[in-house]
Amino acid sequence: MKVLQGQIVDIKNKCIYKGEVTISEGKIIAIKEKQHDVNHYILPGFVDAHIHIESSMLVPTEFARLAVNHGTVATVSDPHEIANVLGVKGVEFMIENGKKTPFKFNFGAPSCVPATSFESAGAVIDSDDIKKLLASPDIKYLAEMMNYPGVLFDDEEVLKKIAWAKHYNKPVDGHAPGVVGDDITKYINAGISTDHECFTYEEGLEKLQKGMKILIREGSAAKNFEALIGLLPEHFENIMFCSDDKHPDDLIIDHINKLCARAVAKDIDVFKVLQAACINPVTHYNLDVGLLQVGDAADCIVVKDLKDFEVLQTYINGALVSENGQSKLKSVPFKNLNNFYTNKKEISDFRIDSQAKEIRVIEALEGQLVTNELIASTTLLDGNLVSNTEHDILKMTVVNRYNNDQPSLAFIKNFKLKEGAIASSVGHDSHNIIAVGVSDEMICKAVNLIIEHKGGICAVSNSEANIVPLPVAGIMSDKDGETIGKDYAALDKIAKQLGSDLNAPYMTLSFMALLVIPSLKLSDKGLFDGNTFQFTSLEVS
Repeated sequence: MKVLQGQIVDIKNKCIYKGEVTISEGKIIAIKEKQHDVNHYILPGFVDAHIHIESSMLVPTEFARLAVNHGTVATVSDPHEIANVLGVKGVEFMIENGKKTPFKFNFGAPSCVPATSFESAGAVIDSDDIKKLLASPDIKYLAEMMNYPGVLFDDEEVLKKIAWAKHYNKPVDGHAPGVVGDDITKYINAGISTDHECFTYEEGLEKLQKGMKILIREGSAAKNFEALIGLLPEHFENIMFCSDDKHPDDLIIDHINKLCARAVAKDIDVFKVLQAACINPVTHYNLDVGLLQVGDAADCIVVKDLKDFEVLQTYINGALVSENGQSKLKSVPFKNLNNFYTNKKEISDFRIDSQAKEIRVIEALEGQLVTNELIASTTLLDGNLVSNTEHDILKMTVVNRYNNDQPSLAFIKNFKLKEGAIASSVGHDSHNIIAVGVSDEMICKAVNLIIEHKGGICAVSNSEANIVPLPVAGIMSDKDGETIGKDYAALDKIAKQLGSDLNAPYMTLSFMALLVIPSLKLSDKGLFDGNTFQFTSLEVS
């Protein structure tokens, strides 16, 4: 039996009182008001309502070791990153690895593998696979339906997947960036209950008014907190917090606790903030996560105050899993699995023969997954379209990692590299190799470094080549969280020394192949217009 003393935060009844929580065999057996001199606060643990664990570059057990330090006790996790590489086998890997730690992972069935038919993935998950996954108690929901055109145009396979979620009475997550009006009404009426892709207040408000629950996302690349937090005071019962994608160096520093602190700093009622951070994900997804009620699992945290939310202790099923920023969870052994078969490339593979005077250019935007389409003048060298560092128009490539196909090529603005190249095998959602650089030679050098290690993120220059290997499916490390976090931070610094001023250049790079987010993106098959949902030409006629 264990007794926790402190100021108990009763979110449901909107009150705080001095008391004690009695825990026995992992459950809360009593909560009583009692006077004492302890002034810290006891509240339910935080839940990240939508995250791809793979984007932390950590396997679930290592993600957990860092997350508990910030009071996170559970996640709602879409494993579609590894599913795009390895299919159902990858989903099973995440579930089984997650079971080796007390942290409460709640995985969904990836609804869009591959995300579109306009790219090459390593696997396919069809409606029959979705049926089998959803039948399992280990699968809590149908993960984000990124193929919103498929919903709007009544694609038979898409509707079958949603129908199986309804059959098993499990929620369906949404993904509908910028979709409004009659289109979002039809999308919601199909049975889709959430969206984490809103990037304006007005978009979020319309979706809330039409019955959706909105997830306020603040990840390493996409940052929508400031745009959406104004929705929380009035709509707190239908708001959740999420990261979507959180790089390891960021996860070392903070998690959902930071969003609570930022919301309270805006004078938003603390009970409304905690409703979004602790309660709503549990009730919406029907999670087996305690809410600081008698009879619940003892999934609770102790924080110093309700301003900064500095976490002193984290308990899961009554076990102390973190104290004073030090995780008590242990690393566990596992076997690597991967799917990486392309051969090394030649510099000539990245040549673009052209006489065009103008080209379409992807404009990457800080803190956003959406991009713009620009028209720019070309720079030609011996009939080859090349990077122009002076005007920040850099050549980029997406290379199929599953077959020996010819690289696809385009140009991008706002990476601002002055030398070298950066590359990654984390390229949402199919996780082909994506690279950007100042010359064909540097791009080729970076791509081949990734191929040599069968996955990773790297930065190269004329004199150096630095890589963080990602041997698990080409998207995750087999190292502990502290090590990969430091290694990633060091590589991030190198990318910025090469000239990039993006806050998270590797995270931003990883989304430049995500076709389901407008406007202009690049897949391994070509330049893609996310507004018309079809390929477009690099050259402007």
